[in-house]
Amino acid sequence: MKKLINNPDHVVDEMIEGYVSAYPNYVKQLEENKRSLVVASKTRENKVGVLIGGGSGHEPAFMGYVGEGMADGVAVGNIFASPPPDPILEATKAIDKGAGVVYIYGNYAGDVMNFGMAAELADLEVGIEVGTVLVTDDVASAPKEESEKRRGIAGEFFITKVAGAASNKGYSLEDVVRVATKANDYTRSMGVGLTPCSLPQTGKPSFELGENEMEIGLGHHGEPGVEKGELLPADEVATRLVEDILRDMPLDQGEQVAVLVNGLGSTTRMELYIMFRRVEQILREKGIQIHRSYVGDYSTSLEMGGCSVTLIKLDDELKELVDAPADCAMYVQR
Repeated sequence: MKKLINNPDHVVDEMIEGYVSAYPNYVKQLEENKRSLVVASKTRENKVGVLIGGGSGHEPAFMGYVGEGMADGVAVGNIFASPPPDPILEATKAIDKGAGVVYIYGNYAGDVMNFGMAAELADLEVGIEVGTVLVTDDVASAPKEESEKRRGIAGEFFITKVAGAASNKGYSLEDVVRVATKANDYTRSMGVGLTPCSLPQTGKPSFELGENEMEIGLGHHGEPGVEKGELLPADEVATRLVEDILRDMPLDQGEQVAVLVNGLGSTTRMELYIMFRRVEQILREKGIQIHRSYVGDYSTSLEMGGCSVTLIKLDDELKELVDAPADCAMYVQR
């Protein structure tokens, strides 16, 4: 598989260098650690910091969501690998304004371990209080009764949006954690994989699917889904994804949601809008109101084919925070 790269071992650092050079008005790279990026603009004192992070290869997540009204900093890991504690800690120190820092990251073993270590070090070394919100939106990754074992996928966009807006509005550390946790509890995602990606270091497919095959529930790193089968028309795929979400998080007629149809890297906008068309039809037929919709590449897996559908159920508090303005290099909402 062809890629526009130089040395495969340098792709992450060269990507970061290019990103920071392209968007100096949004982000800056810390001298203390080149894998730590923080907002370029000055933030006010006593504002709760919001720190996100994870492996590379999911762009625009996670770097793309550092900016006004979203995250204050990001720690960048190797491809599909958690950042180590050092860049997390340096970013924590840089964005702390005296009110503490909230960590938001997906529920993966490496992230849990490394962000946990960084939180301990932040407390012991510099006395920064850290709150944590684990993202667990992937319906396919564990049954409902074991939801604490679920992975975090594209729903992390909504959790970050809510936390960033709450921080901007002056919420305390405790309340930012509370509302971001509520957002996670009200968010569900389900995905479908069509084609694999290839890691730059290997150039080989990360998993195998037949020419006319798809996999329901495939993870963002190629983790096995719940079912392989023949490729179906878009309407049938969208119906399956939405039905699985609504089975896990029933919604009553008149309730409101925000919807994200997220591309995994190589899926065209044409296909994503066809998917959204059917998602909207299903929700309208059930009397569920779409308050906001997002379609595009928000959390990818290199050049993987396929998409995911995410719903977040909105109450008055979450609606206000989702609606709040944000200005990041990869996402703007007025």
